[in-house]
Amino acid sequence: MEVRAVRGGLELRIDGTQASVHRPGGVLTGVVWWALASPILLLPRTRRARVLLLGLAAGSVARALRVLESDAEIVGVELDRDVVRLARSHFDLDRLRLELVVGDALEFLERDRRRFDLIIEDLFIGKPRCVRKPDWLLGAGYRLIRQRLRPGGYVASNTIHEMPGVVRAMRAFGGRIVSLDVRGHWNRVTVCGRDLPSARGLRKALASRPETSRMLRNVALRSR
Repeated sequence: MEVRAVRGGLELRIDGTQASVHRPGGVLTGVVWWALASPILLLPRTRRARVLLLGLAAGSVARALRVLESDAEIVGVELDRDVVRLARSHFDLDRLRLELVVGDALEFLERDRRRFDLIIEDLFIGKPRCVRKPDWLLGAGYRLIRQRLRPGGYVASNTIHEMPGVVRAMRAFGGRIVSLDVRGHWNRVTVCGRDLPSARGLRKALASRPETSRMLRNVALRSR
């Protein structure tokens, strides 16, 4: 686990993989993190959005959520206490006004009975070139995620090699599945929901905000 200087800020690397970037005063710090946060723009404004972030790291997705919806209620789950310590000391984590849960994501899903408008799954284990989803995620994990989702809500997953398995797990939610494929990376952010617009409609929604419109230059949207 390492905190390193990058242009204009800091990055957190875990087992050699970039887990978070923070550039004070900067907004678009990483396309993958902004793609994961972007479905919050689809939620109705009739109530305060409640978001569950599984795999918080140093808070890059949470920071994007705060920019896009400043009043959102965010619950962030992070397994590693050392990651949380570094996030607090180097990445201004406490300024993000989120409910921090230090513990296992599966145990949280089994224990906490709240329902969420947006659930963002950014869980990986392993070293570079062999990172993968936890063994429990595509079975019990997605069944529990489905139970924790409010009607009309969305689920977003950061996928690499396991995108087909994530898509199969998401089929049980009903509705449409769209991926945001990040150019120059293996990452495909996969989003599902009963009210999810088509790839073209989602692109139009993301183009309505300057922060996410810049992101669109680096992603290809595809229905799955």
